[in-house]
Order: sequence, then C-alpha cells, then structure tokens
Amino acid sequence: MKKEMEIMIEHNRKKIAFCTLGCKVNQYETHSIMQEFIKKGYDIVAFDEFADVYAINTCTVTNMSDKKSRQMIRKVKNINPNAIVAAIGCYAQVSKDELEKIEDIDIILGTADKKYLLEEVEIMLQNQNQKISQVSDIMKQRTYTEFENATFPEKTRVEIKVQDGCDRFCSYCIIPYARGPVRSRSVESIVQEIKAVVKDKDVKEVVITGIHIASYGKDFKLDKKIGLIDLLEEINKIENIKRIRLGSLEPTIITEEFVTRLKRLEKICDHFHLSLQSGCDETLKRMNRRYTIEQFKQSVELLRKNYSNVALTTDIIVGFPGETKEEFEKTYKFLKEIKFSKMHIFKYSPRKGTKARSMPNQIDGNIKEERSNKLIELSNLDEKEFASKFINKEVQVLFEEQDENGYFKGHTSNYLVVKVKSSKDLQNEMKNVIIKSINEKNELVGI
Repeated sequence: MKKEMEIMIEHNRKKIAFCTLGCKVNQYETHSIMQEFIKKGYDIVAFDEFADVYAINTCTVTNMSDKKSRQMIRKVKNINPNAIVAAIGCYAQVSKDELEKIEDIDIILGTADKKYLLEEVEIMLQNQNQKISQVSDIMKQRTYTEFENATFPEKTRVEIKVQDGCDRFCSYCIIPYARGPVRSRSVESIVQEIKAVVKDKDVKEVVITGIHIASYGKDFKLDKKIGLIDLLEEINKIENIKRIRLGSLEPTIITEEFVTRLKRLEKICDHFHLSLQSGCDETLKRMNRRYTIEQFKQSVELLRKNYSNVALTTDIIVGFPGETKEEFEKTYKFLKEIKFSKMHIFKYSPRKGTKARSMPNQIDGNIKEERSNKLIELSNLDEKEFASKFINKEVQVLFEEQDENGYFKGHTSNYLVVKVKSSKDLQNEMKNVIIKSINEKNELVGI
C-alpha cells in the first residue's frame, strides 16, 4: 500500500521545464527560481520534454533575442498544447504589450517580478482561464532584489550575481530599460552564498557577474561606500575557492590603484573581458561610450604590465549608424595593434526604444556582413597566435567535463580551453598539463 501511495504521489508531481536565453545573470536567476519549484515538489525536466509548465527566461539585447524567445514559446505548445507557458524577464519587461498579443502565453512577468513565478504558476494551476501579466516599473527599483541562493547542477564553475541594473545608457542598448538603475547586493549576502556553494558542491571557481559589475557599490550610502575591488578582497578570503573569475568590465575601472590591489589577490584569474565596442573615437562618441581608445589602450597596458600571461577578450559592434569606411579602418587598425586573445563580433541591430535606432546613416546589411567577416578572421588569427604561445609549456587546468571523444576538457586561469586523454576521471580536478599541440578549434591539447 505504501509503495502504491509513493507511485501515486510521484505520478501527480508537476513537471516544469526552463529555457534560459542571454547572459550569465539570467542563468543565475533561472537556477535560483528552480530552487523554489524543487522545494514545492516540482520535477525539473529538459525543455524538449513533456512538462506541465514551461518557463522562458527571455533576453532582449538584440532583435534576434526577441525572435528566439518567441520561437521557444511556439515550440513548447507543440510538445504539450495544454501546458502553462510563462515568458519572464527582459523581453517581457520592455515588450509587455507585444507578448500579451501572443495567445500561447499564460504568464508574463517583468524583470523585478520573475522571482514570483512559483506563486503565479500556483494561481494559474487553480484557474487556467485567468491569464497573468505583471510588469512593474523597473526604473523605480532602488534596492537589490534577493533571489533564493542558486543551487547549481554539478559543475566546477558557478556564476554569482553581485549587482543588477545599469546607468550607462549607451545609445544602442535597451538593457538599462530592461534592468533598471544600479542596485548592488550586500557583501554579506554574496560571501554567504559563495561559502554555501563551496561547501555543498565542492565548487572551485566562481564567476562574478552582474549587468554592470564595474558599478558595484555606487548605490550604497556614503557610510558604507565600497566598490568592486573591496568586494573582491572579501571573496578572496573565502577558504577552498581556487579561482575568482570576473565578468565583463567597463575599461575605465582599470586604474593603477585598482590593478595594484587586484594583483595582491592570488585567486583572481588572469583573464579580463573589457568591452570595447569600437576602436574609433568618433564611433565611440555616437555610442555614448565614456572613454577614448587611448584610455582603453592604457587599461590594456596596465593589465599586461601586471599579469604576464593575461588573456584579454572584448566585444565589437560593426556597422553602427554613421560608421564610415574610414572609421571601420580605424577600428581594424586598433584591434590589430591590441591583439586580443579573442573577440566577439556583433553586427549592429537597431533596438526599439534606443537613440541609435533613429540615427541617420544606417549601414547596409551587406556592408555589416563584410566588416563582420573581416574582424572574425582577425579574431581567429589572434586567438590562434595567443594560444600557440603555450605550446611546450606547463599550465594549470580546472577540468570540467569529458567530451564524446573521451577527452577531458577544462580551462586555464586565463580561459584557454585544454583537453587531455586520461584513464582517470579528471572532472572538477585541478591538474598541471604540458601543452603539446593546438587543434583547428584553437583548443590546446596536452599530456
């Protein structure tokens, strides 16, 4: 009888599937929301499986992000036409009216409202005729919204969200309107969560993430004024954490004082993602980026002076409104000079609600494609050149997974991918490896 009851309870358990689009902040928040459902007795299933509820944590950074969100919504209705479908997060925040026109969506929750997904799903399960649409005014948010500590799947690296919001208002970017003003999480809360994931999951690396982490602490009161470097110094004290990796940084945070203090922290990874966007001052000004290429170059020189094997990665937008052939050539020349270890190249995409969308001299799609291909080719060459420097050298690797060919793969502190064959399970192990070759994907192969 007891066994029959257990089978019945198991059969009656509701299933929910999550799809997370976009940035590491979204990934963190999804894992946090999952915990609420797990505690309530829901089973988490893969997004392509049959579920009672499908939640899409949306992204709106580009038009393609919006399109992807809509595709995911249509996809799940083909799996279970009777499922509850929730669209939550950034796309819902800035395009509530647009989503309300899609009949297949049952729940719409904005950026600040997504943490209440469980509560709204429970209401919907009791009354499926009642659609729910709740999008608070994100621009009025003034305090950081705490999420349930995110218990991640078994993995060696976890993202830790330390702040939300952005006040930069770059002319091409919708994110300040989707995420609101800067709100920083308390040092105590961050440290507590990191200690928990280290203890419970044997995590060896944390990634400090947020919407604009360089602005961490700027919203705190004067009597507790601290910044990102103060936070990192506290995290560095946590026992058993081996690596602290930083998310994308505003280049202006890289000052002499910042780097001097940072270098004393032995757990900080020597990999820095500095968001450049353009290597031309005229283009940067139209983008409302608050630095010049000379200031950016000074930040790069500071890091290379203090970290001998530093990896520098960046984002570049091509085809921004008004980008002439001469401006693009300035960007290309600057990128050749800097020699990033990897570049992420994006073709400019007009976003409704941004200043750049109405700027004159929008660039033809074929020109964007041509410029993008040229920079991708440069990035591939620079990436190979940087990785090749480590052939016949010993590096320390944190192994994360085993691929389909039996290789264990992981990353160095400066974020190079390394793979080795081993008869032992190397997952979540830190090992010294001698690099012997580089493959067509610019991955290092060692022994």
